[in-house]
Amino acid sequence: MTQTTADTGFRFQDLDRLMGLMTGDEKHGPAATSTLDVLWVLYDRVLRVDPARAADPDRDRFLLSKGHGPMAYYAVLAAKGFFPVEWLPGFGGYASPLGHHPDRTLVPGVEIGSGSLGHGLPLAVGSALGLRARGLADPAVWVLIGDAELDEGSNHEAIAYAGPAGLDRLHTVVIDNDSATHGWPGGIASRFESAGWSAVTVDGRDHEALHAAFTAPHPRRPHAVVARVETKG
Repeated sequence: MTQTTADTGFRFQDLDRLMGLMTGDEKHGPAATSTLDVLWVLYDRVLRVDPARAADPDRDRFLLSKGHGPMAYYAVLAAKGFFPVEWLPGFGGYASPLGHHPDRTLVPGVEIGSGSLGHGLPLAVGSALGLRARGLADPAVWVLIGDAELDEGSNHEAIAYAGPAGLDRLHTVVIDNDSATHGWPGGIASRFESAGWSAVTVDGRDHEALHAAFTAPHPRRPHAVVARVETKG
């Protein structure tokens, strides 16, 4: 399956307007805007998934672990045609499928329910193992986590396992906006490298740098991209 998404006519410049349609309390605006550029580059240029083939076994899987700020995720999914833009103003409403945490049973294109810190990377490791066990070598697994999630022990167990297991279809994007409590000597990328991962740190607002990092070869190793971001708002 080649990389493709539905051409709805929306461009990156439209995302702020789409996010502006979502109102109400508990929006976690900075958490959302910190992911906007990463999400757009992934869905626009990297991920092999589109609305017509959202259930295709050979699709790439994208897991949003940083699910407590999903406005940017919803805006990108709407822009790419996974659900109608008309859903966006209902964000967080009682009857809306767009909750403050994404629900995979309600929102087309969402792979996991998320929001609790520390769950996404272990789930991504399990997804990569499951695809390997099924003999599906083409699908890539992508997971987006926040740097604060690295305070959770479950992530360190997942990192420690995935490197020696050679899960080369596994990709982790870490949004690094200095939210982590503990940090890591030498920077976040060094944590992954010490466990046998390929890792690179880039400007999380630079689309060309992000694309180059996302598509860099990493034979026989999982790959981590640390996206340094100063949040808006």
